[in-house]
Amino acid sequence: MGIDFLYTDGQTPIDEDEKEGLLIKSISTRGQLDEFEQNNIQKAMLWLMGRKLNQQQVLTEAFILALHKRMLGSTWLWAGTLRKSNKNIGVDKYAISLELRQLLDDCTYWVENTTYPPEEIAIRFKHRLVSIHCFPNGNGRHSRLMADVLIEKTIWPGAL
Repeated sequence: MGIDFLYTDGQTPIDEDEKEGLLIKSISTRGQLDEFEQNNIQKAMLWLMGRKLNQQQVLTEAFILALHKRMLGSTWLWAGTLRKSNKNIGVDKYAISLELRQLLDDCTYWVENTTYPPEEIAIRFKHRLVSIHCFPNGNGRHSRLMADVLIEKTIWPGAL
């Protein structure tokens, strides 16, 4: 008997093999899952608050993976690893690393050359990151937090 996940519009369905990565086997409802994930995300946010980060640290694949792991690592075994299945949104699973590298390079250029205002850089970054859809789950929450980190820690420190 598997876990019955019900998804609202906008949520990415989780494949059966990804469901196997659930670390807390007692979760039986979407509400419980949301609660566990939210507790994990709050811990990640507290971790971020105590860190001094610069652009070279934030705009890396390693940081993107590490933040996702901190956000969802107590709930999902696969947290912090790039997805291995195709979804109804996002780039093909084989193109994730390439698209992510391109985004990081583009964003580095935007910041270093003041190509756009700080808010626009963060919005463009968030939009492209969520469009790549790096992970089986949590991409929207992760991309929003990444945009916050980008603007607060690297582009416009102390502004928010």
